[in-house]
Amino acid sequence: MTRPDLTIRGGGIFGLSIAWEAARRGARVRLIEAARIGAGSSGGVVGALAPHVPENWNEKKAFQLDSLLMAEGFWSGVTGASGLPTGYARLGRLQPLDSAEALARATERGAEAQSLWQAQAQWQVVPATGAAWEPHSPTGMLIHDTLSARLHPRMAATALVGAIRAKGGEVVIGEAEATGPVIWATGHVGLLALNEDLGRKVGAGVKGQALLLAYDASTLPQMQVDGLHIVPHADGTVAIGSTSENQWDDPLSVDAQCDALLIRAVAAVPALRGSRVLERWAGIRPRARSRAPMLGPWPGRTGEFMANGGFKIGFGMAPKVAQVMVDLVLDGVDHVPEGFRVEASL
Repeated sequence: MTRPDLTIRGGGIFGLSIAWEAARRGARVRLIEAARIGAGSSGGVVGALAPHVPENWNEKKAFQLDSLLMAEGFWSGVTGASGLPTGYARLGRLQPLDSAEALARATERGAEAQSLWQAQAQWQVVPATGAAWEPHSPTGMLIHDTLSARLHPRMAATALVGAIRAKGGEVVIGEAEATGPVIWATGHVGLLALNEDLGRKVGAGVKGQALLLAYDASTLPQMQVDGLHIVPHADGTVAIGSTSENQWDDPLSVDAQCDALLIRAVAAVPALRGSRVLERWAGIRPRARSRAPMLGPWPGRTGEFMANGGFKIGFGMAPKVAQVMVDLVLDGVDHVPEGFRVEASL
C-alpha cells in the first residue's frame, strides 16, 4: 500500500466505521489494532441500536436520530463491499408500562416522536397481545417503537474489516507506522491516556457483563425491560445485557451479576426459560465524562484526533460518527456538536 492519507488506531466499532467511511470515499486508509478486532466492548454480544426517549430534545438525541436513520444504508454498503452479513435489521423494540403514570408519559412521548423523529419512525402505545415474545406489562400496554434496530457486533466487525480491505484499505494487527492524520479510537484505554495527558479525568471505563442464549427469535423485535436489553440476533441467538459496574477486580471475569441477568430476563419473558447459555461475556465500555461521544482534535497534538466514549450507544452512533470524523479530518469540515468536543468533558 502507498503512504496512507489517514491512520486510525483502534479496531472497535468507531475505528472500523471511520476507516470504512474514509475508504468508501476513496482515501488510502491504514487501521492499526494492537490486540485483535473487537478486543474491547465492541467484541461483545448485545448489539442494541435503540434511541433515547423522544423528549427534552438536544444535540445528542438529534445526532443519534440521524445515525439510526443512516444505519440501514451504512450497513448495506458494508455488506455490499465485503459480501459478509452484519446482522443488521430494523425490527423495532417493545417496552412494558408498569403504571398509569408511565402509560401517560409514553402517550405524550408518542406525540413528541411524530415531529422529533421527522415522521420516519413511530413511538406507539399498543395493547399487549399475550404472545410468547412479549414482555409482561402490568398495565396490559406496551411501547412499540419502529426506530430501534439490532446488529450482531462480531459479524459487523468482521464485515467492516472485509469492506475496508475490499476498498484497498489496510488493517494491521500489531504495530505499524502511523502516517498522515491519526484518529485515536482506542476505547477506555484511550480515555485513560487522555486523562493522563490532560492531567484531569475526562473519561473512564465501565464494566459490563452480558449473556448469549440459544433461542431463535431472529425476525422479532428487541425488548427493553427495566433497563435490561433482550436482543434477538440473525443467527438464532438472543443477547441479554447488561450490567454497569464502576468498580471491579477483573475486567474480563463474569460473576453472579451475570447470572442475575438471566433471572431477570426469564422473569420478563418466560419463553426464554430453559434456553441454553452459549456465552457469558464481560468487557469494559468507554464512557466520557459528558456521557456523549468524544470527537475532535486531541488537545495539544497537531494532526491527532479522538473518537471515543461510545459507552452503550456506540454501535448506534457509529455511522454518523464516521461521517463527521471523516468530514473533519480529510475535508476540514467541522460538524462536531459542541457537546461532543473534547473540551465539553474538561
